[in-house]
Amino acid sequence: MDLRIFTEPQQGASYDTLLTVAKATEDLGFDAFFRSDHYLRMGNADGLPGPTDAWITLAGLARETRRIRLGTLMTAGTFRFPGVLAIQVAQVDQMSGGRVELGLGAGWFEEEHRAYGIPFPKEKFARLEEQLEIITGLWATEEGKEFSYDGNHYRLENSPALPKPAQGKVPVLVGGHGATRTPRLAAQYADEFNIPFASLDDSERQFARVRAAAEAIGRKGDDLVYSNALVVCVGKDDAEVARRAAAIGREVDELKANGLAGSPAEVVDKIGRYAAIGASRIYLQMLDLDDLDHLELISSQVQSQLS
Repeated sequence: MDLRIFTEPQQGASYDTLLTVAKATEDLGFDAFFRSDHYLRMGNADGLPGPTDAWITLAGLARETRRIRLGTLMTAGTFRFPGVLAIQVAQVDQMSGGRVELGLGAGWFEEEHRAYGIPFPKEKFARLEEQLEIITGLWATEEGKEFSYDGNHYRLENSPALPKPAQGKVPVLVGGHGATRTPRLAAQYADEFNIPFASLDDSERQFARVRAAAEAIGRKGDDLVYSNALVVCVGKDDAEVARRAAAIGREVDELKANGLAGSPAEVVDKIGRYAAIGASRIYLQMLDLDDLDHLELISSQVQSQLS
């Protein structure tokens, strides 16, 4: 089971804070550092000192880390034109020496679009499908050849399809809870399918849909990595679990029901149940980015039991 650290910087984090967490992620042996792609805080968080851009952040981390994978859950398809995003991701992949992964979603948080003057189109899913086709098509175009695309939402004419990523293929993540279109897009374009904040039953059901969609287009279901994103709150004892839950404004019982919470043994057991339904990777949503002791505890007493 791969454990990856997943952050939500819109809730309040500077680049320096993210760099500290990313370096701890690397030093403590985790597989990857991922971040959300949002420009506005959610809930009661103050969001200070203000948002950081996902791909600018990852560009900086690409030069200041050496081993960990770097990526997004999920890049908002509404924020960037697909041709521009293909350039940005390829460049950050070069800067990292080939350690980037692209999670791409349709975009959903209308309030942040209004706050920063970003159009919020109605046909977001159809745009996402075209974006996936364009980005993967640009990267797959042989050097010296051109890429053109004529869709309902985007048109590219005689693109040189440059630059190329350092990796032969940047892993693409598609995720979500949709019963039909989401599995179809994952089957067609994704290397990994991720379901966020889902129960065991819902995860198993959605994984089966993605496998069936892959097989329907002649792809093996096991060609994809299946992963979960879950909030994490681990403590050496009940008091420490309660303290960490309070620090992120959550209740222990709710966290145990809907995430990975409790003692290291409890969390290892629940991760094992996700593994049993087909998950091979979990993104641990860390909401208190100042609590590096939390990372150390997960590394020494949870991750160490999963290898």
